[in-house]
Amino acid sequence: MRREHRPFWVKYWISKYQGWWIERFLRPQFDAMGTTPAILQPQTVEVFGRQIKIGDYPHIISSKYKPVRLTTWSGKNLDGRITIGSYCLLSPGTTITSAASIEIGDNCMFAADCYIADSDWHGLYNRLRPFRCSKPIVLEDNVWIGHGAKVGKGVTIGENSVVAAGAVVVKDVPANSVVGGNPAKIIKTLDPKRRMLKRELMFTDGEHYVQNQQDLDRYVMHGNSFWGWLRSVFMRTNKD
Repeated sequence: MRREHRPFWVKYWISKYQGWWIERFLRPQFDAMGTTPAILQPQTVEVFGRQIKIGDYPHIISSKYKPVRLTTWSGKNLDGRITIGSYCLLSPGTTITSAASIEIGDNCMFAADCYIADSDWHGLYNRLRPFRCSKPIVLEDNVWIGHGAKVGKGVTIGENSVVAAGAVVVKDVPANSVVGGNPAKIIKTLDPKRRMLKRELMFTDGEHYVQNQQDLDRYVMHGNSFWGWLRSVFMRTNKD
C-alpha cells in the first residue's frame, strides 16, 4: 500500500478496541505496567513467566510474523526477571529472555529483531539444563540497540551508548560509546557534554502528545471514505 486509505473514524475505533484489549488481556500478564501504553497489534505480543515489569509510556510495535517476546524462566537454579523502564521502544521481533535478571533503564530503544538473553541455556559440559551459565544484564538509561543486534549474559551497557546493527555484545560497554561488530568493539565515542534528546521529551505533556497524534491522523486521512477503503482492500490497484 502506498498510502493510508482508512477513514479516521475506522482507525480511531480500532485504536479504542486495542486499548481495551491491552487493559483486559495484556496488562494482567505483567507484574506491573505503567501508564499510557502504545502497543501496535497487542494480540501478537508474547509474555511468558512472572517478574516482568514495564514502565510508563511503553511503545511496542509487534506483528503476527515478528512478535515482541518477553520471557522469564523459573525453577531449580532459575529465577528470571525482566524490568523495563519508562519511555522505551520495542520494535518487531525483539526478544528478551531471562533466567537471572535483565534491567533496562528509561528511554531505551530496541530496533527490529534484537535478542537479549542473560543465559547460555546450556553449559559447555552439562548440556541437559541451564546450570551456572546465567549472569545478569544491565542496560542503563537511553541505550539504543540496533537492528538484529544481540546482547549476551553478564553485560552492562552504559548510559547513552549505541549498539550498531548486527553487533554481538559479550563484554561491558562504557557510557557514551558506539560499538559494532562480532564481538562488538568501540567504534566511536559520544560527547557527554552535548545535549541529548531522549524519548521522554515526546511525553512531557502526555495528553497533548496523544491529541497531536490524533490530529495528525485526521489530517493524513482527510477525504478517505469507507467505500474507498474497502475497494483498496478487495480491488487493489497500482495507485493504492
